[in-house]
Formats: sequence, C-alpha cells, structure tokens
Amino acid sequence: MSKSEEYLREAFAGESQANRKYLAFAEVAEKEGFKQAARLFRAAAEAETVHAIKHLKVLKGIKSTRENLQEAVAGETHEYTSMYPQMIEVAKAENNSDALTSFSWANEVEKIHAGLYKAMLEGLREDKDEYPYYVCPVCGYTAEKEAPDVCPICGTRGKFFKKVE
Repeated sequence: MSKSEEYLREAFAGESQANRKYLAFAEVAEKEGFKQAARLFRAAAEAETVHAIKHLKVLKGIKSTRENLQEAVAGETHEYTSMYPQMIEVAKAENNSDALTSFSWANEVEKIHAGLYKAMLEGLREDKDEYPYYVCPVCGYTAEKEAPDVCPICGTRGKFFKKVE
C-alpha cells in the first residue's frame, strides 16, 4: 500500500469519526438551548461527510450497488461474529456494564443489518416495493415498514423511532 493510500484510509476514518462526533455534539448543544452552536456542529459534520466520501472515492471504495451490498454484508457479519463478541467478553471481564450494554446492543443490531442487506442483495431489482425503515434512537435496532410497539433489543417505545425514507 502506498503512503498516499495509507493516508487516505486514515483520513477517511478520521473524517467519518468527526462527522459522528459533531452530530452527537449538535444534539447536546440543541438540548442545552444553543441552537446556533448545534447548527455549526451539523454544518461541520456535513463538511466532514464531503471529505470522507471524497477520500473513499479516491480509494475506489464505492462500487456498484450489488458490490456495495456484498461488502456491507461482509462488514456487518464480521462485526457480529468476530469484533463485538471479543469486545463483549472484555467488557464482562472488566465488569464494565455500560460498555457491555453498548457492545451487546450493537452486536444484536449488526445481525439484523446483515440480514437486511442479504435480503436486499438477494432480491435486488428495480425499486418496485418502496417503504421506510425505522431506527431505534437508543440501540439502533432497524425495522422495515413500521416501528415495533417496543424495541425488541432495548425496550424503547416504537413511537420514538426515527423514520428513514
């Protein structure tokens, strides 16, 4: 791997993390009543997304929808079969209940994501049957078509789920 490619990968990771961090900061600013600070964090997050996508394109990391779905299945599967189980065991050994909950919930959701991606890949065709997804704001559980009454992973009420069109 060339040094430029190494730096592109590092920059992609950094910009991606900055995007998520700034969105989290925006939520806090909004809750604290600092609306303009929240706007600035969201604007910066959007800019970081622009940077991240550009880096990924240069890395040729964006392909056809079929290839992107295959990569998504592989990534989600790796997370729930290898990455999170190891993290869960460490959190248990360290008696870190917050980390254990965070890792466990994410692990369960990654299984669902892998299944959704697999189903989409298997049925990939022109979008004839369109419907929204609903995402739990606490654990990330993702449901097709409608939110459940209660999240099956963390118990959050479905009325709080975010609709994604």
